[in-house]
Amino acid sequence: MSKTKLDSEYTSHVFTLDTIETIAEAIVEQLEHKVMIIIGQMGAGKTTLIKSIAKKLGCIDEVSSPTFSIVNTYLSHSEHPIFHFDLYRVRSIEELFELGFEAYFEKNGFIFIEWPEHLFDFRLPEHHILHLEVISDDERKVSLK
Repeated sequence: MSKTKLDSEYTSHVFTLDTIETIAEAIVEQLEHKVMIIIGQMGAGKTTLIKSIAKKLGCIDEVSSPTFSIVNTYLSHSEHPIFHFDLYRVRSIEELFELGFEAYFEKNGFIFIEWPEHLFDFRLPEHHILHLEVISDDERKVSLK
């Protein structure tokens, strides 16, 4: 497979549930920013990947999907809390502001955002993009930018 310009901007890893911890560790080692948007189809394993990355970041809480709460806050062994957003049900930028979304970026924590297309015109600080693809029933490909 030839590399395109887009491909060269990303670091990619193919993984299974058996190797997800190793991939999560590799991702954490490459992080330059504390904000990550996660792109992937429903059922691709976004929350599962976030759970593994959060564990590598020292998370001591149970990581679960914030589909109904929209945001979950997790404690970690470090001074940095972890915020996990699922914006699937957000319908406007006004809803983001009602949630106090912008205040989370001032808390010096790690922020994971699922369904970033529901950010509307909200301008994020510097961030990584994690693109998750389904390769097969057992394999996923994650690309980090």
